[in-house]
Amino acid sequence: MPRYLRRSCATALFCLAFASSAAPAAPVAGGTLNFVVTPEPPSLVNLATSAVPVLKVSSKVTEGLLAYDFKFNPTPQLATAWNISPDGKRYTFTLRHGVKWHDGKPFTSADVAFSLELLKKIHPRGKSTFANLTAVRTPDPYTVVLELSQPAPYLIKAFAASESPIIPKHIYEHGDALSNPNNSAPIGTGPFKFSKWVRGSYIEYVRNPDYWDKPRPYLDKIIVKFIPDAAGRAIAFENGSVDLGGDTPVPLGDLARLKNNPKLGLETSGYQFEAGPQRLEFNLDQPILAKLPVRQAIAHALQREIIKSAVFYGYANVIHSPILPGSPYYSAAPSPYSFDLKQANALLDQAGYPRRADGNRFTLTLDPLPIGDTPARTASYVKSALARIGIAITIRAQDLPAYLKRVYTDRQFDFVVNGMSNLFDPTVGVQRLYWSQGYRQGVPFTNASHFSNPEVDRLFALAAVETDQAKRLAQFTQIQQIVGQQLPDINLVGPQQITLFNKRVHEHTPTPNGLDGNFATLYLSP
Repeated sequence: MPRYLRRSCATALFCLAFASSAAPAAPVAGGTLNFVVTPEPPSLVNLATSAVPVLKVSSKVTEGLLAYDFKFNPTPQLATAWNISPDGKRYTFTLRHGVKWHDGKPFTSADVAFSLELLKKIHPRGKSTFANLTAVRTPDPYTVVLELSQPAPYLIKAFAASESPIIPKHIYEHGDALSNPNNSAPIGTGPFKFSKWVRGSYIEYVRNPDYWDKPRPYLDKIIVKFIPDAAGRAIAFENGSVDLGGDTPVPLGDLARLKNNPKLGLETSGYQFEAGPQRLEFNLDQPILAKLPVRQAIAHALQREIIKSAVFYGYANVIHSPILPGSPYYSAAPSPYSFDLKQANALLDQAGYPRRADGNRFTLTLDPLPIGDTPARTASYVKSALARIGIAITIRAQDLPAYLKRVYTDRQFDFVVNGMSNLFDPTVGVQRLYWSQGYRQGVPFTNASHFSNPEVDRLFALAAVETDQAKRLAQFTQIQQIVGQQLPDINLVGPQQITLFNKRVHEHTPTPNGLDGNFATLYLSP
């Protein structure tokens, strides 16, 4: 049984399933991997977006300075060595020699400096991740020195390809980075080269014969397929036309059947960077939802256990915090707004929204994130739950680009169902959602609620530089308490994500990035 399966095998049933499909003694070269990603990504480079489908495809071409093991210890990728000064204000990276971009140009420290400075400006988390970065020096082509104004205890964990992609300066240095053609036809340093993108159908990547980590990669080709229908994806796994998919790619109700298929396996590891709560996020600029009693009433009307059982078939944990229980900074304090329909109705009456003759008080539009089926299923539950307190809900369906534009650019929404990754540290994964400077119109997956609280801002600023873990825990605990009271959002459950794979696929999850990794180690049984 592969090492990563032994580590993450959670039940006897899974372990028996894995043990019955031993991998070859050595990796096998060749073959085509059929990899399903849904929905179709809006970009092929995660320079200015953290959308999950983009992370799945970007890292096959575009790499980071570091990778990480399952204890979040850094390991080499484009950087072979790194050093942090005793005061925590200087990071020095030694770069790998002999690496070339896919167009033949040499990879140098100038590419790294350009990438980090651009990420700070346009990545959804860049402004907070690199908040303390004041200068990037390049004393020679293979050395990069980051100068910080203050220590950043989380920063060494921020250099994976899925978080901080290194892009070619010679491609991006002229013109608008957001509209650069490279975003749709990328040139990188990774194990696979972009071949073509047939919109609405598939992306094709081919093996990079000049990859620096020879003899990797083992695959000849990756075909990234888009199958919008969840039931259709389940059929594709059963008939062998799809080999691999993540983020629970099939309906949860189908898992009981699929995990008994002798050709298929399930994996729950590989989401340590991606795990995050499913939540309702309110537009605090919307007049009705700007009133705290209305948000409190909505919180009182929801039953998280029903969402866990009916929407997620038990594959989730009930939560009340934006920080998940697996984090050392998680606060176990319960929500101050327990299920209470009587209190919910009273709050709405007091807020000046009595029931009309039809029984409704007002109507809101709810936009579920169009990734997977659980946001839409949660939206259906929320609609029925809020009907009990006289709030009529219209659920709006749309594709991912339309959703992102509506919520983050046009801001024409009332509230949404979405999921936001905690990532490797709350300063990076959580701060962007509640920090007033995280409100960045046009930048996806930031502070869409337009929440602004000076005390929360102050605590985030302290936690971003605090090296004492006890003090940092106290700061994040206070943040969770304030957010839980003020309700810019309602955190509902922490989903348990699942990777589904054909057992001929090996080494798909060698790091905590899971399928967001580069697939250099992945190989297929003959």
